[in-house]
Amino acid sequence: MDPVYIDIIGIPANAILWGITIISLIFFFRRSFKIVGILQKARQESRFDNIPHRIKNFVKYVLLQQKLFNEKSIGLPHFLFFWGFVFYAITFWWNLFRGLYPFTKIPFADEVPIVGFVLEVSGVLVLVSIIIAVARRLFFRPEHLQKSRDAGIILSLITILMLTLILGQGFKSTQEVSAWSPVGAQVAMIFGSMEFSQASSLYILMWWIHIVAVLFFLAYIPYSKHLHLLTSPVNAFLLNDEVPQSLDIKNATEEIKQGSSNWNEFTWKQIFQTLTCAECGRCDRVCPSLNSGLKLSPRSILHEMKFNLYDTAFKKVDAATYEKKLIGDYISEEELWQCTTCMACMERCAVLNEHLTSIVQMRRYLVGQGNIESSLQDMLQKLTRYGNSFGQSDRNRAKWITGLDFKLKDARKEDVEYLWVTGDYAAFDVRVTGLTRATAQIFNKAGLDFGILYEAEKNSGNDVRRIGEEGLFEFLKDKNKQAFDKAKFRSIVTTDPHTYNTIKNEYHLNGVNGSNCNSIKVFHYTEVIDELIKTKKLNIKKKLNLTATYHDPCYLGRYNGIYEQPRSIIKALGVKLIEMPRNRNTSYCCGAGGGRIWMEDKTQIKERPSENRIKEAVALKGVNTFVVACPKDIAMFSDAIKTTGQEERLITKDIAELVLEAVS
Repeated sequence: MDPVYIDIIGIPANAILWGITIISLIFFFRRSFKIVGILQKARQESRFDNIPHRIKNFVKYVLLQQKLFNEKSIGLPHFLFFWGFVFYAITFWWNLFRGLYPFTKIPFADEVPIVGFVLEVSGVLVLVSIIIAVARRLFFRPEHLQKSRDAGIILSLITILMLTLILGQGFKSTQEVSAWSPVGAQVAMIFGSMEFSQASSLYILMWWIHIVAVLFFLAYIPYSKHLHLLTSPVNAFLLNDEVPQSLDIKNATEEIKQGSSNWNEFTWKQIFQTLTCAECGRCDRVCPSLNSGLKLSPRSILHEMKFNLYDTAFKKVDAATYEKKLIGDYISEEELWQCTTCMACMERCAVLNEHLTSIVQMRRYLVGQGNIESSLQDMLQKLTRYGNSFGQSDRNRAKWITGLDFKLKDARKEDVEYLWVTGDYAAFDVRVTGLTRATAQIFNKAGLDFGILYEAEKNSGNDVRRIGEEGLFEFLKDKNKQAFDKAKFRSIVTTDPHTYNTIKNEYHLNGVNGSNCNSIKVFHYTEVIDELIKTKKLNIKKKLNLTATYHDPCYLGRYNGIYEQPRSIIKALGVKLIEMPRNRNTSYCCGAGGGRIWMEDKTQIKERPSENRIKEAVALKGVNTFVVACPKDIAMFSDAIKTTGQEERLITKDIAELVLEAVS
């Protein structure tokens, strides 16, 4: 039963196979070369360094499919589907080669017993996975999962591939039953009385349908949304683990720093990921802005960038003169300003896209054009003039120390172990300054050698950079690094996760800015306090009789992986900790990041992220304390408790407040 030692309408079968294969490859490579040519016209970005680490990411995210399992309902089916796809791709090329060169002595893949066995078992598992995927789309469709014709075509093609394989094995098994063909044997029982010639003809028909379907699939993929089947493995290899902890682009030109409004003003990696988006909606399902009723959709940002690319680059139309503009017609300015930069979209993305870099890149363009709302403009002017977002005099930055019964060292004048960079909210917001004093008292009780910069400290620039004001970020960073150079310290500690992230990941202190900045480690205050408790330098004098839940700040948790230290502290205080359903890397954003804390909502908001989070906490049985580890969280959640009417049910406490109570 050799499918290629026959003639079809008087033409040798392998000649027909050659013709179909060439046509398929022409379509495939024509589109692929066009995509590569477009990427080469975008701005350059280095993504081929540290090859061993990139291979490790490839193994973790492609071969082991780690990201897929963050949605358990589809994780295992997709894992089976992926490996079925890989195995079938290998056996397809094997069979195609045998079909194109029938004179070779190589058997067809299914004629090798162990390969045929794996093919059959995999075929059944993939079919089951498809049934689950179809049922999920039709009857249990997750929010924001897109229905599309493309998805229907691809699922139909894969179904055809699996059915033709299984039926083909069944027709072959009607004449020669093998222990290596259990599925084929079961199918053969249905067609047991079939004559050899008829079974042989049907086997050959299944073989041809299978091969032609795969070749059509190969030609179709580069033109469809399922291009991600080919690009997502590459995207995993290209992953930059430092994004978005750092928004640095290696060898970035001044043009990149000024932002982008046309496709060729983005980096090739930012363009490439628009073609990698699987449109699965995972990012949308966790986006705090979208789920608050705002317009922003991380999926749509990449989707619309791709549509703009199709309408211009693929048609060789000048994007600068095209009648529809990327920012304005495809993506609204309002959407771009609604992002909280919480990183939830990137954490959830199964194909490892970096949504935030593109959003910030477009924000940079808007800032450069002066298209920025008045509240943000006012805040940026305060930062430019005073170095803080509160518009306070430099002399007031250390005003919070009033009332302390010990002298706080000036790190510019005295050698200290820890330089404490407080951040704006910890230093100026009246709702938070008491907690800042509490932290100072804790450090003092533990005998920690620490000091501050007093009036020399400036805003770290974290939110400024994510707003898109790259120039102001560089200015603030330089001012702080100049102050660091004049100080005498060995480590940095900060109360603010936003400050922590930027100094740790974007200031590049190690060996860059003078001898005082060699090998500097940056700590969040929860890391320091946790270590002080564990080393018995801070003694717990009384256990707290509280039942509490803890909120993971985005810039401490998702951005920097600090999850256990705050929990270790809470448990050491004798607090009964009950986790919210969304915790650690799935924690829900408070809504303050990316400059949102200073912005006004022009669109009617359904429910603020902070309010949604408070309701999640209130639903926990027995919880009366909402513990935070970020000054902005104090501001956001204190207001949310009032607006949700939960003042008598829940109280917000900073970890430092609890620790001071337990050690006093």
